Amino acid sequence: MAVRRATKIVATLGPASSDPALLEQMIRAGVNVVRLNFSHGTADDHVNRASLVREAATRAGREVAIMADLQGPKIRVGKFADGKVHLESGTKFVLDASRAEPGDHQGVGLDYKELPRDVKAGDVLLLNDGLIVLTVDSVKGEQVRTTVKQGGELSNNKGINKMGGGLTAPALTAKDMEDIRTAMSFRADYVAVSFPKNATDMEMARQLCNVAGAELRHRPGLIAKIERAEAIPNLESILKASDGIMVARGDLAVEVGNAAVPALQKRMIRMARECDKVVITATQMMESMIMNPVPTRAEVSDVANAVLDGTDAVMLSAETATGRYPLETIVEMANICLEAEKAEEVKLDADFSGKTFARIDHSIAMGALFTAYHLGCKAIVALTDSGSTALWMSRHRIHIPMYALTPKLATQRRMALFRNVRPLLLDQSADRDTALGEAEAHLKKRGIVGSGDIYAITCGEPMGAPGGTNMLKIVRAT
Repeated sequence: MAVRRATKIVATLGPASSDPALLEQMIRAGVNVVRLNFSHGTADDHVNRASLVREAATRAGREVAIMADLQGPKIRVGKFADGKVHLESGTKFVLDASRAEPGDHQGVGLDYKELPRDVKAGDVLLLNDGLIVLTVDSVKGEQVRTTVKQGGELSNNKGINKMGGGLTAPALTAKDMEDIRTAMSFRADYVAVSFPKNATDMEMARQLCNVAGAELRHRPGLIAKIERAEAIPNLESILKASDGIMVARGDLAVEVGNAAVPALQKRMIRMARECDKVVITATQMMESMIMNPVPTRAEVSDVANAVLDGTDAVMLSAETATGRYPLETIVEMANICLEAEKAEEVKLDADFSGKTFARIDHSIAMGALFTAYHLGCKAIVALTDSGSTALWMSRHRIHIPMYALTPKLATQRRMALFRNVRPLLLDQSADRDTALGEAEAHLKKRGIVGSGDIYAITCGEPMGAPGGTNMLKIVRAT
């Protein structure tokens, strides 16, 4: 057995990683979830890429989850006559929602036509990930007249953020709704929703996904990308309406300020774990490896700190989509995660102090953790239909590997994102004792346990009933 890594890796598929042989190597090197960025490409492109992922995973002997990342509202400037302009600090610049002709050094049109109604004099706008800063002087009809506070190069279709938040663009656009249908056609395991402001945005996304997936009886997990300032006060309700969150540090940093993000990241990871939700940490984690074969020391620390905070997964964007070293980036990130995990402290006793569990299945999951830890079990095993037992157990740090055995392929793929959980596919007998024997045979075949090893296993009677986990057994393998 290879060294097990608890923290999962999300890699974005793009031109640099679309070669089938390379993608297979990346999966073997540690990719657990493949992100399809719906900001680029056609519906057919995404369907073909999903097939590419499934085929590569089969060849690698692994199951990976596919995450469809919706584009969200296009809060962007329009195009320039020469493709770009250089804005000088102190000059005037007009953002004009009515402008049809290409932009120049005096002004540019807007893809986001509502901007004049969302801003007022004194507001600060940040363009191109905050590299360009404009102060709003006045709003005249469809024109937002500004002074360049911090200049630089501005090119076509760069994003617009408002410092402190406040843009009214809906989280789900007509394009997103069509993209959800595409994602459901290939049974995307997760759908990431861009720019949600509240729980209602996530509830609407879930309804759209459930309707689009009804014919195939498929319901994806929903990931809320936390990238708007307005989402921060609503974090708890967004978490309850989602299956997980993404700490999307790019747009979030532009809206709340770079200095505020590290503390917010820690808070979001902690809250997600407390709410039994998954959490992905994203944006510029290994940015220098787009061009270089090794990361910077700061990037190594960044990834390691996210692991130590308890994130379920760390994500790569351009590093694997368009970078020069996609495979090397996966290898480096996996090694960083492994080293960081060695330093994690197990505090199960403190985690359970003063806690009560109202559900039988939740209590069994917690009992399995506690018992396995104090007995020094070789593994913790969950026979699970929905994946809930594995999710609950994965919310706590423990240096004992967890294996989730499920008869459902969709559940196996979805659990690929759960921290410290290795999901395995196994048809389960309706008879409990037979099912337990099949599980042990499967574990021994894979070298997970050997004769004499002690492991904890959970299941439910009757077998195969979702939410029915009601038994914990400590077993010495024969």
